[in-house]
Amino acid sequence: MNLKKYITAVVAIVALFCLGACEKVIDLKLDEAVPLIVIDGGISDQNEYHRVKVSQTYSFTEPNKFNGLTGAKVVLKIDGGAQEIVFREVAAGVYESPAKFKGKPGSSYELTVTYDGKTYQAVSVMPARVALDSLTFKTFNFFGNNKSYIVANFLDPAGISNQYRYILKVKGVVEEDAVSEDRFNDGNKVANVIFYELDDLVKGDSVLVEFQCIDRNVYRYFYSLGQNSGQGGPPVAPANPPTNFSNGALGIFNAYTSGKRTAVIK
Repeated sequence: MNLKKYITAVVAIVALFCLGACEKVIDLKLDEAVPLIVIDGGISDQNEYHRVKVSQTYSFTEPNKFNGLTGAKVVLKIDGGAQEIVFREVAAGVYESPAKFKGKPGSSYELTVTYDGKTYQAVSVMPARVALDSLTFKTFNFFGNNKSYIVANFLDPAGISNQYRYILKVKGVVEEDAVSEDRFNDGNKVANVIFYELDDLVKGDSVLVEFQCIDRNVYRYFYSLGQNSGQGGPPVAPANPPTNFSNGALGIFNAYTSGKRTAVIK
């Protein structure tokens, strides 16, 4: 018998046995959290039907879905109750204003949602409108590779705290949702890069950017969402973003101005 081959074979068998012996089935025990209500609504300065979505969180093992809640009472008060609008339910968990109307910059909007005997409230003040002047393209070179991005250009008003939200859509699909503030560029011309790579697009494709002016609480909410997903750096420990709703509800109520521009790949 070839002793060298014999020893090699024994070593291989022992190694396989050890690897097999190290395998261990881990049974993850996930606690079932108490379902929480989630409210997502907005009032813009556009003449449109305004919507509020009311849903509930669900078990970790359930498929990802919109778990809409029916039968909620949704009421919007403007400027402390000078005007009151009762929303109607148009689909399971989706509530809509009975008529189109424009939100007004400087006005305070209070949303009250009552469901299952509990009431949840949020207030958002619509900021002054800032115009999105143009969209341009910018190319960066990373380690020898060129990457192209869209740039939002606007003039930030001086002496006012401003917060902005950028929703980028490609072929009708939201690909990026980011926010910024004017802490370091107050009163300046701003060219804000939206870091979504455009290199997979071809000539003739279009990119749409919705530019929102948002209040401070709404900014904190979306900034926190971005931190959780790793925007602007490594992801942080997951946590619920800071809501402006009372009574333990999740979600956000956003009174905002909106402007849209489209750029075409050339």
